[in-house]
Amino acid sequence: MRYRKLGKTGLEVSEIGFGAEWMERKPADEVQAVVDACTQAGINVLDCWMAEPAVRSNLGKAIAGNRDRWIIQGHIGSTWQNGQYVRTRDLDLAQSAFEDLLARLGTDHVEVGMIHYVDDLNEFEQIMNGPFFAYVRDLKESGAIGHIGLSTHRPDVAQAAARSGKIEVIMFSVNPAFDLLPATTSLETAFAFDYDDALEGMDPVRAEFYALCEREGVGLTVMKGYAGGRLFNAEASPFGVALTPIQCIHYALTRPAAASILAGFDTPEHVADAVRYETANDAQKDYATVLAHAPKHAYYGQCTYCGHCAPCPSGIDIAMANKLYDLATVQGEAPASVKAHYDVLDATAADCIACQACEPRCPFGVPIAERMEKIAKLLG
Repeated sequence: MRYRKLGKTGLEVSEIGFGAEWMERKPADEVQAVVDACTQAGINVLDCWMAEPAVRSNLGKAIAGNRDRWIIQGHIGSTWQNGQYVRTRDLDLAQSAFEDLLARLGTDHVEVGMIHYVDDLNEFEQIMNGPFFAYVRDLKESGAIGHIGLSTHRPDVAQAAARSGKIEVIMFSVNPAFDLLPATTSLETAFAFDYDDALEGMDPVRAEFYALCEREGVGLTVMKGYAGGRLFNAEASPFGVALTPIQCIHYALTRPAAASILAGFDTPEHVADAVRYETANDAQKDYATVLAHAPKHAYYGQCTYCGHCAPCPSGIDIAMANKLYDLATVQGEAPASVKAHYDVLDATAADCIACQACEPRCPFGVPIAERMEKIAKLLG
Protein backbone atom coordinates (compact mmCIF):
# COMPACT_ATOMS: atom_id res chain seq x y z
CA MET A 1 0.00 0.00 0.00
CA ARG A 2 1.22 3.46 -0.87
CA TYR A 3 0.58 6.41 1.41
CA ARG A 4 0.13 10.11 0.70
CA LYS A 5 0.27 13.28 2.75
CA LEU A 6 -3.15 14.65 3.60
CA GLY A 7 -2.65 18.33 2.86
CA LYS A 8 -0.89 20.14 5.69
CA THR A 9 -2.35 17.97 8.44
CA GLY A 10 0.81 15.92 8.91
CA LEU A 11 -1.25 12.75 8.46
CA GLU A 12 -0.26 10.09 5.93
CA VAL A 13 -3.21 8.19 4.53
CA SER A 14 -3.40 5.06 2.41
CA GLU A 15 -4.28 6.01 -1.14
CA ILE A 16 -7.07 3.44 -0.98
CA GLY A 17 -9.38 4.24 1.91
CA PHE A 18 -12.48 2.70 3.47
CA GLY A 19 -15.79 4.47 2.92
CA ALA A 20 -17.95 2.49 5.32
CA GLU A 21 -21.45 3.37 4.15
CA TRP A 22 -22.09 -0.15 2.84
CA MET A 23 -21.67 -1.47 6.38
CA GLU A 24 -25.19 -0.35 7.20
CA ARG A 25 -27.56 -3.28 7.70
CA LYS A 26 -24.58 -5.64 7.94
CA PRO A 27 -24.22 -8.04 10.87
CA ALA A 28 -21.20 -7.58 13.09
CA ASP A 29 -19.29 -10.56 11.69
CA GLU A 30 -19.50 -9.25 8.11
CA VAL A 31 -18.36 -5.78 9.22
CA GLN A 32 -15.44 -7.42 11.02
CA ALA A 33 -14.48 -9.36 7.89
CA VAL A 34 -14.35 -6.20 5.76
CA VAL A 35 -12.39 -4.27 8.41
CA ASP A 36 -9.92 -7.17 8.73
CA ALA A 37 -9.45 -7.23 4.95
CA CYS A 38 -8.75 -3.49 5.00
CA THR A 39 -6.25 -3.89 7.83
CA GLN A 40 -4.41 -6.70 6.08
CA ALA A 41 -4.22 -4.61 2.89
CA GLY A 42 -2.67 -1.64 4.72
CA ILE A 43 -5.72 0.62 4.47
CA ASN A 44 -5.56 3.11 7.35
CA VAL A 45 -8.24 5.73 6.69
CA LEU A 46 -11.90 5.20 7.57
CA ASP A 47 -14.81 7.54 6.86
CA CYS A 48 -17.90 7.16 9.02
CA TRP A 49 -20.76 9.50 8.15
CA MET A 50 -23.51 7.03 8.96
CA ALA A 51 -25.71 7.90 11.92
CA GLU A 52 -27.36 4.53 12.42
CA PRO A 53 -26.31 3.31 15.89
CA ALA A 54 -25.72 -0.34 15.00
CA VAL A 55 -23.26 0.38 12.18
CA ARG A 56 -21.29 2.71 14.46
CA SER A 57 -21.15 0.06 17.18
CA ASN A 58 -20.16 -2.67 14.73
CA LEU A 59 -17.34 -0.52 13.35
CA GLY A 60 -16.18 0.27 16.87
CA LYS A 61 -16.04 -3.42 17.76
CA ALA A 62 -14.23 -4.20 14.50
CA ILE A 63 -11.43 -1.68 15.12
CA ALA A 64 -11.13 -2.38 18.85
CA GLY A 65 -7.58 -3.35 19.73
CA ASN A 66 -6.02 -1.51 16.81
CA ARG A 67 -7.82 1.84 16.94
CA ASP A 68 -4.51 3.71 16.86
CA ARG A 69 -3.68 2.53 13.33
CA TRP A 70 -6.82 4.14 11.92
CA ILE A 71 -7.20 7.71 10.70
CA ILE A 72 -10.92 8.33 11.16
CA GLN A 73 -13.04 10.93 9.40
CA GLY A 74 -16.03 11.37 11.73
CA HIS A 75 -18.94 13.52 10.57
CA ILE A 76 -20.55 16.32 12.56
CA GLY A 77 -24.17 17.04 11.69
CA SER A 78 -25.20 13.50 10.75
CA THR A 79 -27.84 12.38 13.26
CA TRP A 80 -30.28 9.54 13.94
CA GLN A 81 -33.79 10.74 14.67
CA ASN A 82 -36.94 8.62 14.97
CA GLY A 83 -35.22 5.64 13.40
CA GLN A 84 -33.73 7.40 10.40
CA TYR A 85 -30.78 9.49 9.27
CA VAL A 86 -31.26 13.27 9.39
CA ARG A 87 -28.68 15.90 8.45
CA THR A 88 -28.95 18.81 10.84
CA ARG A 89 -27.36 22.07 11.97
CA ASP A 90 -29.18 21.97 15.31
CA LEU A 91 -26.30 22.13 17.77
CA ASP A 92 -27.94 20.06 20.49
CA LEU A 93 -28.70 17.26 18.04
CA ALA A 94 -25.29 17.48 16.32
CA GLN A 95 -23.42 17.44 19.63
CA SER A 96 -25.35 14.45 20.91
CA ALA A 97 -24.78 12.56 17.67
CA PHE A 98 -21.06 13.28 17.65
CA GLU A 99 -20.66 12.16 21.24
CA ASP A 100 -22.55 8.99 20.29
CA LEU A 101 -20.14 8.47 17.39
CA LEU A 102 -17.10 8.64 19.66
CA ALA A 103 -18.67 6.35 22.23
CA ARG A 104 -19.73 3.70 19.73
CA LEU A 105 -16.38 3.78 17.94
CA GLY A 106 -14.71 3.29 21.32
CA THR A 107 -12.51 6.36 21.10
CA ASP A 108 -12.17 9.82 22.61
CA HIS A 109 -11.25 11.54 19.35
CA VAL A 110 -11.24 11.34 15.56
CA GLU A 111 -8.39 12.56 13.42
CA VAL A 112 -10.65 14.59 11.11
CA GLY A 113 -13.96 16.09 12.16
CA MET A 114 -16.04 16.50 8.99
CA ILE A 115 -18.71 19.17 8.82
CA HIS A 116 -21.26 16.95 7.17
CA TYR A 117 -22.67 17.43 3.67
CA VAL A 118 -22.72 21.13 2.82
CA ASP A 119 -24.11 21.63 -0.69
CA ASP A 120 -25.25 25.24 -0.62
CA LEU A 121 -23.09 28.38 -0.55
CA ASN A 122 -25.47 30.28 1.70
CA GLU A 123 -25.51 27.41 4.16
CA PHE A 124 -21.71 27.27 4.04
CA GLU A 125 -21.47 30.95 4.98
CA GLN A 126 -24.00 30.52 7.78
CA ILE A 127 -22.07 27.57 9.18
CA MET A 128 -18.68 29.24 9.01
CA ASN A 129 -19.90 32.49 10.60
CA GLY A 130 -22.18 30.99 13.22
CA PRO A 131 -22.34 28.78 16.29
CA PHE A 132 -21.95 25.52 14.34
CA PHE A 133 -18.38 26.27 13.31
CA ALA A 134 -17.66 27.66 16.77
CA TYR A 135 -18.65 24.26 18.15
CA VAL A 136 -16.40 22.47 15.64
CA ARG A 137 -13.51 24.79 16.54
CA ASP A 138 -14.07 24.01 20.22
CA LEU A 139 -13.90 20.30 19.42
CA LYS A 140 -10.49 20.83 17.85
CA GLU A 141 -9.24 22.87 20.78
CA SER A 142 -10.37 20.14 23.18
CA GLY A 143 -8.67 17.40 21.15
CA ALA A 144 -11.91 15.63 20.26
CA ILE A 145 -11.00 16.20 16.61
CA GLY A 146 -7.50 16.62 15.25
CA HIS A 147 -8.34 18.58 12.09
CA ILE A 148 -11.38 20.32 10.64
CA GLY A 149 -12.87 18.96 7.43
CA LEU A 150 -15.97 19.42 5.31
CA SER A 151 -17.81 17.15 2.90
CA THR A 152 -19.55 18.48 -0.19
CA HIS A 153 -20.60 17.46 -3.69
CA ARG A 154 -20.61 21.02 -5.01
CA PRO A 155 -17.35 22.46 -6.41
CA ASP A 156 -18.41 26.04 -5.69
CA VAL A 157 -18.86 25.17 -2.00
CA ALA A 158 -15.60 23.19 -2.09
CA GLN A 159 -13.78 26.21 -3.52
CA ALA A 160 -15.15 28.43 -0.76
CA ALA A 161 -14.00 25.93 1.84
CA ALA A 162 -10.52 25.69 0.31
CA ARG A 163 -10.20 29.48 0.31
CA SER A 164 -11.48 29.92 3.85
CA GLY A 165 -8.21 29.05 5.57
CA LYS A 166 -10.27 27.21 8.21
CA ILE A 167 -10.97 23.89 6.47
CA GLU A 168 -8.00 21.51 6.41
CA VAL A 169 -9.55 18.53 4.59
CA ILE A 170 -12.31 18.39 1.99
CA MET A 171 -14.20 15.25 1.07
CA PHE A 172 -15.43 15.67 -2.50
CA SER A 173 -17.09 13.64 -5.27
CA VAL A 174 -14.52 12.81 -7.96
CA ASN A 175 -14.92 10.67 -11.07
CA PRO A 176 -14.65 11.36 -14.82
CA ALA A 177 -18.44 11.67 -15.23
CA PHE A 178 -18.96 14.07 -12.31
CA ASP A 179 -16.04 16.21 -13.49
CA LEU A 180 -18.09 17.10 -16.57
CA LEU A 181 -21.09 18.28 -14.56
CA PRO A 182 -21.73 21.99 -13.99
CA ALA A 183 -20.97 23.41 -10.56
CA THR A 184 -24.63 23.87 -9.69
CA THR A 185 -25.44 20.16 -9.89
CA SER A 186 -26.80 18.75 -6.64
CA LEU A 187 -26.32 15.24 -5.31
CA GLU A 188 -29.98 14.54 -5.96
CA THR A 189 -29.56 15.12 -9.72
CA ALA A 190 -25.89 14.19 -10.25
CA PHE A 191 -26.54 10.51 -10.89
CA ALA A 192 -28.89 11.44 -13.71
CA PHE A 193 -25.80 12.62 -15.61
CA ASP A 194 -27.69 15.58 -17.07
CA TYR A 195 -25.20 17.30 -19.35
CA ASP A 196 -27.68 19.48 -21.24
CA ASP A 197 -27.58 17.11 -24.23
CA ALA A 198 -23.80 17.25 -24.68
CA LEU A 199 -20.55 16.44 -22.93
CA GLU A 200 -18.55 19.64 -23.02
CA GLY A 201 -15.33 19.01 -21.10
CA MET A 202 -14.33 19.32 -17.47
CA ASP A 203 -16.23 21.97 -15.57
CA PRO A 204 -13.74 24.82 -14.97
CA VAL A 205 -14.95 25.28 -11.39
CA ARG A 206 -13.93 21.72 -10.62
CA ALA A 207 -10.53 22.16 -12.26
CA GLU A 208 -9.96 25.32 -10.26
CA PHE A 209 -11.00 23.57 -7.04
CA TYR A 210 -8.38 20.86 -7.49
CA ALA A 211 -5.77 23.53 -8.14
CA LEU A 212 -6.82 25.50 -5.07
CA CYS A 213 -6.40 22.47 -2.83
CA GLU A 214 -2.95 21.82 -4.26
CA ARG A 215 -1.94 25.46 -3.80
CA GLU A 216 -3.37 25.93 -0.33
CA GLY A 217 -2.29 22.56 1.04
CA VAL A 218 -5.86 21.43 1.70
CA GLY A 219 -6.19 17.67 1.90
CA LEU A 220 -8.58 16.06 -0.60
CA THR A 221 -10.29 12.75 0.10
CA VAL A 222 -12.45 11.29 -2.64
CA MET A 223 -15.99 9.99 -2.39
CA LYS A 224 -18.28 8.70 -5.17
CA GLY A 225 -15.20 7.54 -7.08
CA TYR A 226 -17.22 4.81 -8.77
CA ALA A 227 -20.31 7.02 -9.28
CA GLY A 228 -22.29 4.51 -7.30
CA GLY A 229 -21.07 1.69 -9.56
CA ARG A 230 -22.66 3.24 -12.63
CA LEU A 231 -19.31 3.61 -14.37
CA PHE A 232 -18.87 -0.16 -14.28
CA ASN A 233 -21.83 -0.61 -16.62
CA ALA A 234 -21.75 0.56 -20.23
CA GLU A 235 -25.51 1.12 -20.29
CA ALA A 236 -25.52 3.19 -17.09
CA SER A 237 -22.36 5.15 -17.90
CA PRO A 238 -22.75 8.48 -19.72
CA PHE A 239 -19.74 7.55 -21.83
CA GLY A 240 -21.33 4.41 -23.23
CA VAL A 241 -18.42 2.25 -22.04
CA ALA A 242 -17.60 0.48 -18.81
CA LEU A 243 -14.64 1.33 -16.61
CA THR A 244 -13.05 -0.93 -14.02
CA PRO A 245 -12.50 -0.12 -10.33
CA ILE A 246 -8.77 0.22 -11.05
CA GLN A 247 -9.40 2.76 -13.82
CA CYS A 248 -11.78 4.79 -11.64
CA ILE A 249 -9.29 4.78 -8.78
CA HIS A 250 -6.47 5.88 -11.06
CA TYR A 251 -8.54 8.75 -12.44
CA ALA A 252 -9.34 10.00 -8.93
CA LEU A 253 -5.77 9.70 -7.67
CA THR A 254 -4.34 11.61 -10.63
CA ARG A 255 -6.35 14.72 -9.71
CA PRO A 256 -4.22 17.43 -8.06
CA ALA A 257 -4.24 17.24 -4.24
CA ALA A 258 -6.05 13.88 -4.09
CA ALA A 259 -4.70 11.88 -1.15
CA SER A 260 -7.09 8.93 -0.78
CA ILE A 261 -10.13 7.49 -2.52
CA LEU A 262 -12.64 6.25 0.05
CA ALA A 263 -14.06 3.28 -1.80
CA GLY A 264 -17.29 1.66 -0.70
CA PHE A 265 -16.75 -1.98 0.26
CA ASP A 266 -19.59 -4.46 0.68
CA THR A 267 -17.46 -7.57 1.09
CA PRO A 268 -13.78 -8.51 1.53
CA GLU A 269 -13.76 -9.30 -2.19
CA HIS A 270 -14.56 -5.66 -2.93
CA VAL A 271 -11.58 -4.66 -0.82
CA ALA A 272 -9.42 -6.96 -2.93
CA ASP A 273 -10.83 -5.47 -6.13
CA ALA A 274 -9.73 -1.99 -5.06
CA VAL A 275 -6.38 -2.99 -3.58
CA ARG A 276 -5.39 -4.60 -6.88
CA TYR A 277 -4.71 -1.05 -7.94
CA GLU A 278 -1.53 -1.15 -5.87
CA THR A 279 0.00 -3.80 -8.14
CA ALA A 280 -1.80 -2.91 -11.39
CA ASN A 281 0.22 -2.22 -14.53
CA ASP A 282 -0.19 0.78 -16.78
CA ALA A 283 -2.56 -1.02 -19.13
CA GLN A 284 -4.87 -1.93 -16.26
CA LYS A 285 -4.89 1.68 -15.01
CA ASP A 286 -5.55 3.10 -18.46
CA TYR A 287 -8.84 4.99 -18.27
CA ALA A 288 -7.78 7.39 -21.03
CA THR A 289 -7.87 5.00 -23.97
CA VAL A 290 -11.23 3.65 -22.85
CA LEU A 291 -12.76 7.13 -22.63
CA ALA A 292 -11.14 8.31 -25.87
CA HIS A 293 -12.74 5.46 -27.79
CA ALA A 294 -16.09 5.77 -26.07
CA PRO A 295 -19.19 6.61 -28.14
CA LYS A 296 -19.39 9.85 -26.16
CA HIS A 297 -16.60 11.59 -24.31
CA ALA A 298 -15.68 15.19 -23.64
CA TYR A 299 -11.95 15.24 -23.05
CA TYR A 300 -10.68 15.84 -26.60
CA GLY A 301 -7.84 18.33 -26.56
CA GLN A 302 -7.58 18.24 -22.76
CA CYS A 303 -4.73 16.65 -20.83
CA THR A 304 -6.02 14.23 -18.20
CA TYR A 305 -2.47 13.43 -16.95
CA CYS A 306 -2.77 9.81 -18.09
CA GLY A 307 0.90 9.56 -19.14
CA HIS A 308 0.37 7.86 -22.50
CA CYS A 309 2.57 10.50 -24.11
CA ALA A 310 5.69 8.95 -22.51
CA PRO A 311 8.47 8.30 -23.19
CA CYS A 312 9.87 11.65 -24.23
CA PRO A 313 13.26 11.61 -26.01
CA SER A 314 14.22 14.67 -23.96
CA GLY A 315 13.18 13.03 -20.71
CA ILE A 316 10.31 15.45 -19.98
CA ASP A 317 7.59 14.22 -17.63
CA ILE A 318 4.93 15.61 -19.95
CA ALA A 319 1.97 14.74 -17.73
CA MET A 320 3.51 16.46 -14.72
CA ALA A 321 4.50 19.52 -16.75
CA ASN A 322 0.92 19.78 -17.99
CA LYS A 323 -0.48 19.37 -14.49
CA LEU A 324 1.73 22.15 -13.13
CA TYR A 325 0.77 24.38 -16.06
CA ASP A 326 -2.91 23.81 -15.42
CA LEU A 327 -2.43 24.51 -11.72
CA ALA A 328 -0.77 27.80 -12.61
CA THR A 329 -3.16 29.00 -15.30
CA VAL A 330 -6.36 28.56 -13.28
CA GLN A 331 -4.92 30.86 -10.62
CA GLY A 332 -4.29 33.89 -12.82
CA GLU A 333 -0.55 33.86 -12.30
CA ALA A 334 2.00 31.18 -11.60
CA PRO A 335 2.42 30.77 -7.81
CA ALA A 336 5.94 30.40 -6.47
CA SER A 337 5.12 26.94 -5.14
CA VAL A 338 4.14 25.71 -8.60
CA LYS A 339 7.27 27.21 -10.14
CA ALA A 340 9.38 25.55 -7.46
CA HIS A 341 7.93 22.13 -8.30
CA TYR A 342 8.48 22.81 -11.99
CA ASP A 343 12.08 23.93 -11.52
CA VAL A 344 13.11 20.64 -9.89
CA LEU A 345 11.88 18.49 -12.78
CA ASP A 346 14.71 16.52 -14.36
CA ALA A 347 13.72 18.07 -17.70
CA THR A 348 11.40 20.99 -18.33
CA ALA A 349 9.27 22.16 -21.23
CA ALA A 350 12.23 24.22 -22.41
CA ASP A 351 13.95 20.93 -23.28
CA CYS A 352 11.22 20.03 -25.78
CA ILE A 353 12.65 19.60 -29.29
CA ALA A 354 9.16 19.73 -30.87
CA CYS A 355 9.61 16.30 -32.42
CA GLN A 356 5.93 15.58 -31.72
CA ALA A 357 6.65 11.88 -31.20
CA CYS A 358 4.39 12.05 -28.17
CA GLU A 359 1.33 13.44 -29.93
CA PRO A 360 0.17 10.29 -31.80
CA ARG A 361 0.23 8.48 -28.44
CA CYS A 362 -2.15 10.98 -26.76
CA PRO A 363 -5.67 9.50 -26.64
CA PHE A 364 -7.25 12.95 -26.51
CA GLY A 365 -5.37 14.72 -29.29
CA VAL A 366 -3.61 17.27 -27.08
CA PRO A 367 -1.22 19.49 -29.12
CA ILE A 368 1.67 18.69 -26.79
CA ALA A 369 4.49 20.51 -28.57
CA GLU A 370 2.39 23.66 -28.63
CA ARG A 371 1.61 23.20 -24.95
CA MET A 372 5.31 22.82 -24.15
CA GLU A 373 5.95 26.25 -25.70
CA LYS A 374 3.27 27.78 -23.49
CA ILE A 375 4.56 26.00 -20.40
CA ALA A 376 8.13 27.12 -21.01
CA LYS A 377 6.95 30.72 -21.43
CA LEU A 378 4.82 30.71 -18.29
CA LEU A 379 6.96 28.66 -15.91
CA GLY A 380 10.45 28.87 -17.39
